[in-house]
Amino acid sequence: MTRLQLETPVDSQVLLVVDDREENLVAMEALLGDGQWNVRTVNSGEAALQCMQSEDVGLVLLDVQMPKMDGFEVARLMRGSPNTRYTPIIFLSAIAHTEDSVLHGYAIGAVDFILKPFDPKVLRHKINALLEHERHRHEMQLLSQQLDSARAFNASVLENASEGIMVIGQDGLINFANPAMAQMLHGDVADLQGTQLLSYLRAPEMAQNWQETEFYRHWRAGQTYRLHDAVLNTFSGSFLPVALSCSPLPQYQNSMVLIALDMSVVSNLHAQLESQAVTDALTGLHNRRGFNQALESALSRIDRSGKRMAVIYLDLDGFKRINDSLGHAAGDIVLRRVAEQLKTCLRPYDVLARMGGDEFTALLDSLDHPEDAARVAEKLIELVSVRHKVDGIEFTVGASVGIACYPECGQTVDGLLRSADMAMYEAKRAGRQQYRFFSPEMNGRARSRLMLEESLRMAIEQDDFVLVYQPQIDLATGRLRGFEALLRWQHRVAGTVSPGVFIPLLEETRLINRVGDWIFRQGISQCRSWRERFGEELVLSLNVSPVQFGMPQLVDDLRRVLEELQLNPAQLEVEVTESALMQDLDNTREQLQQLRELGVRIAIDDFGTGYSSLAYLRHFEIDTLKIDRLFIANMLDSPKDAAIVSTIIDLAHHLELEVIAEGVETIEQRDWLIAHQCSTMQGFLVAPGLSVDKAGSFPLRLDWSTWKPDA
Repeated sequence: MTRLQLETPVDSQVLLVVDDREENLVAMEALLGDGQWNVRTVNSGEAALQCMQSEDVGLVLLDVQMPKMDGFEVARLMRGSPNTRYTPIIFLSAIAHTEDSVLHGYAIGAVDFILKPFDPKVLRHKINALLEHERHRHEMQLLSQQLDSARAFNASVLENASEGIMVIGQDGLINFANPAMAQMLHGDVADLQGTQLLSYLRAPEMAQNWQETEFYRHWRAGQTYRLHDAVLNTFSGSFLPVALSCSPLPQYQNSMVLIALDMSVVSNLHAQLESQAVTDALTGLHNRRGFNQALESALSRIDRSGKRMAVIYLDLDGFKRINDSLGHAAGDIVLRRVAEQLKTCLRPYDVLARMGGDEFTALLDSLDHPEDAARVAEKLIELVSVRHKVDGIEFTVGASVGIACYPECGQTVDGLLRSADMAMYEAKRAGRQQYRFFSPEMNGRARSRLMLEESLRMAIEQDDFVLVYQPQIDLATGRLRGFEALLRWQHRVAGTVSPGVFIPLLEETRLINRVGDWIFRQGISQCRSWRERFGEELVLSLNVSPVQFGMPQLVDDLRRVLEELQLNPAQLEVEVTESALMQDLDNTREQLQQLRELGVRIAIDDFGTGYSSLAYLRHFEIDTLKIDRLFIANMLDSPKDAAIVSTIIDLAHHLELEVIAEGVETIEQRDWLIAHQCSTMQGFLVAPGLSVDKAGSFPLRLDWSTWKPDA
């Protein structure tokens, strides 16, 4: 049945009377044609079928006995046509039929079977009832069609909606998801159905119990819950920024509908706008706003970490002359070049910015010493102060740099920038192309430190370092155990420089690796040359700094020198501090194992001053503990220091380790150590660090009964 037929009012439908007798048709028309119904009469089955094809027939009164095509055949053909399949049929017959024929009529599709003559009231009642039934059937069919249409429309909307849509049950499970939602999460609809909504929610953080979430609480309250800055996990492992809106469905459904709007484009646009807001368009560096934000963030971090940092303010010298003579286009070229040069000088995590015009700033984070900023400033000045060529014209620019250190020169963004700016102008007043600290004291320390560092480099090149050798004596017998090689530096101008000054600087600048290789070669060569004088039992102790100990090639370097100079590895003792051992326990075990396999001895230097746990001693491959000189110096006056020394000695004995007391300076200290069964000592009581000649003439055994400190 077509949509047009369904929408036709039932009152306009035709009541069709089919009978081959004219008098019957006239009688029926007189009976039924009182205006209540729209009556049509035909005298054959063929005419009836034709009428039903052209008009909307609501009910057929069909005579059974007709020539050519009887009522049963008409009914059969009606039921075979989609237009008349459900049209009600009442059979009318003047001849009593058998039960079989009546049942046959019902089987074909008749709704009633009336014998003539009939009671007009009964007929009219049946017609009214059937047309009312037909009206209801029409309405139900129309309603069903409208429902199907609405369902198809809703499905089409859900299928084609660009927003993600999900239906969430009161248990937090996803009962429905549209294709857009699955596509947003890089999966299929089937992947989402039956899974927990919370498993996809990356941000904001929520309780893992669904009944404790804001989604559930708003649903229970019948309210809409919105999240403007949510992030979802996708099946591909990426993250999707979304805006979520969750509303309760009608109460009996016990569900809520969640709409997700993909915010990645908006988020990217915000990121781009934010980037543009903090980026200098000419150089691609941070602008003033971006630098201030970075400095503000660094200040909040550094308060917790305890690290230091510095702000550098750099202004180009002579840049205005370039703009005035060559134009702003040439000036822009120079600014971009300078920006690239400055970036090469800084660490990846340092912040570089163009504050405007020809002024640049740099944030040096995580500095060990404020004076380290001076080294960076010198490099920046050196990089900038080169010849440039634009449009065939060559020219030189310079740079003046101001340095402000945190916290001495300021503890806020404005304070540090103001101090660095003032220091920069001081550098300009002092003659340009130089740096100045905001604090005069720092200027002096920085210059001294840089001069010392340069002197160290020169000392390495000019071979100004020497080794001296301090004897190690067996306390019980006075026998010479060996020597500890100590590094000394005789500055050509300043004279003797304390190891406490230059060794930390060697380690910070990583020059210790170059010096360390020289110490290995020099010491091992000297020990080899003493073989005839002291025999092959002499032990040479060499200090290895934490920097050296952490280098993977340490053992290979030692092996190469030992093989080249043909020294028995057992004559070499490597001294490492507790702090160096504890920096990386896995690396420590590996290094100690390799040193053990090489055959050299291993000593822990300055034992008791570090922070290692005694429990690690049983896992470390070591031979010797060296008691720090601080405990030895105070043990006769301090019961606590005496207890520590006594405990270390006992510990070494139980672990079958040799123990050496450093810094022994008096006979009383020596006697106390002998009484407490310390095996070995070294210190000024016997000798300081000796030159090669004096060490070579040192006696093989000391006679404690006749030996005097000044001897």
